[in-house]
Amino acid sequence: MQDSLSYSEKLEAVEIAEELARRKARRVLWTMYPEDGPLRRELYVKHMEFFALGATERERAAIAANRVGKTWGIGAYETTLHLTGRYPAWWVGKRFDGPVSWWAAGKTNETTRDIVQTSLLGRVSFTDGRKSPSGTGMVPGDDIVDWTWKSGVVDLVDTVSIKHVSGGVSTLGLKAYAQGRGAFEGTAQHGIWVDEEPDMAVYTECLTRTMTTNGIVLATFTPLEGMSEVVMAFLHHEPRP
Repeated sequence: MQDSLSYSEKLEAVEIAEELARRKARRVLWTMYPEDGPLRRELYVKHMEFFALGATERERAAIAANRVGKTWGIGAYETTLHLTGRYPAWWVGKRFDGPVSWWAAGKTNETTRDIVQTSLLGRVSFTDGRKSPSGTGMVPGDDIVDWTWKSGVVDLVDTVSIKHVSGGVSTLGLKAYAQGRGAFEGTAQHGIWVDEEPDMAVYTECLTRTMTTNGIVLATFTPLEGMSEVVMAFLHHEPRP
């Protein structure tokens, strides 16, 4: 059977397919927690419970084993909703009315880059000769407005500007516990996501940063340090600042 497509038509078809794949990869947010199918949200009971508690609790922790969706399905997902304002119709958790100032942090600059940054913004790519986040993380690629790079660390974003559905712009800053408590002092934040367990000094500073904004702190980690001060504080519901 003779192929009816010319070479130029085949090339155009390939280009269209590649562009569709690129756009799909930059819209991951809309694939999360659907109404039906094998990944329907009714199967994620603990995740839904975590989200719902945000309506009443200023701090929450997902303390669980590795590979159960803490970073991607909880931390990156909820952080993205607040940054963009793209809350799904079923969302009953915490909502902010407009753009937010937010921090996301990991243990070291390298783990912040490789885990937190990649989950939110995707891998680093080069477009028209400019280094940029690929937009294949949880934050929709078309919502990433601008970014700056942290000096002294290869491919680690410092701050990112992200479109909010209100028409404004949210700001995301990336940090590392290794920078010490001092790196978490200063400006008020609407929310902070800490991925992997920080020490109590850093965690307390995160709480302080969200006091005046009616903000929230999300923690997602596996308790590798055992019954640490932070873990015990959550288990015993000790008073917070």
